[in-house]
Amino acid sequence: MRLYEYEGKKIFRKYKIPVLDSVVVDKMSYHQLDEIMYPVVIKGQSFLGGRGKAGLIKFANTREEAEETIRKILRSKHSSFEIEKVLVEKKVAVKNEYYIASAIDRPAHRPLFIACKHGGVEIEEIAIQRPKDVLKYYFNSCIRMHEFEARKISRSLGLSGKELILVADVVIRLYNLFLDLDCKLAEINPLVMTEHGEIYALDAKVDLDEDAMFRHPEIDEMGIFARHEIGELTERERVAKKMGIPYVDLDGDIGVFPGGAGFGIAAIDLIEHYGGKPANFMDSGGAPTQEKLRAMLGLLVENPKVKAIFGARFGGISRCDDWARALINYVYENKPGKPMIMRMAGNMEEAGRRIIEQAKAEHPELFRNIKIYAVDTPIEEVIKETIKTAKRFG
Repeated sequence: MRLYEYEGKKIFRKYKIPVLDSVVVDKMSYHQLDEIMYPVVIKGQSFLGGRGKAGLIKFANTREEAEETIRKILRSKHSSFEIEKVLVEKKVAVKNEYYIASAIDRPAHRPLFIACKHGGVEIEEIAIQRPKDVLKYYFNSCIRMHEFEARKISRSLGLSGKELILVADVVIRLYNLFLDLDCKLAEINPLVMTEHGEIYALDAKVDLDEDAMFRHPEIDEMGIFARHEIGELTERERVAKKMGIPYVDLDGDIGVFPGGAGFGIAAIDLIEHYGGKPANFMDSGGAPTQEKLRAMLGLLVENPKVKAIFGARFGGISRCDDWARALINYVYENKPGKPMIMRMAGNMEEAGRRIIEQAKAEHPELFRNIKIYAVDTPIEEVIKETIKTAKRFG
């Protein structure tokens, strides 16, 4: 669960990691600009990297200039995410920039600390161009960093004297934060030394483990709540989460109603492979209830971007007749106009097919745009037909 920069800096303050005085501004709080000294840096708040390249980091010398810049940023997007808040903080004269971070090396199953004397740039680029400059220090799980280890890391950045001690203090505090809050990542890029010998975390990237949030009521008390892995949930994602439906909105026009998480991912790949654009990820496996199955279809039908729905059910634990009942009951209740191209095979397939054929015979007008193929039709052909249908109805 990624945090906004201003949320990360709230946590930094709690751990006494030095950050600049700042204010958070949205469309309703321009008065906050009276509380900060100029010139300032204005940073659009987004969970994604590359904000500078996206034009979301700007400078302003006066309050009037800051307000004008903020209005422009708040009307923009970063990828598909709308910018709803900006962080405004005093501009400082920077002498040196560094990169430090705590993370988990998943193949090694160990926490590590990463340090680099080149900060303020994409660490991935440095790792490719100058891999020896990216230093990694491994630790045992749940074991605190000692002061001599923090000073060793600080010294590796070319520091000495007072500067070495200041950076070592931030290093050990960042690692403690990482352990205490069950973080996936705690990163400062850049950590800067100013012309006056002060040190500040100019950025804060904190990624928490949502599954461990119950252990940290202090996070809730700071106004930071569980959310989507990347960003705020969409309205459909919120509805799905309340019902216990694994669902993620994507940016395409083909609704995906698969029969399990693995096939849901495969369906997305196949749709893209054949030139289509999936509108969502969804997992409808594990014998969901009739209510959940109908709700899953509703998420797709009610999405205005969706032009056609691809569905597949391989009956195992989830029976084909249950899937068929959910489909026809949804159609009876909602009379959707969007075409559905699906395939059904496996456990209780014959019973499911009888249910659908009877419904089609009784209400042909409701099922005019709904096709249910059998196992003898390759899934690739079903997907290709769905893509053509989406383009035709688009």
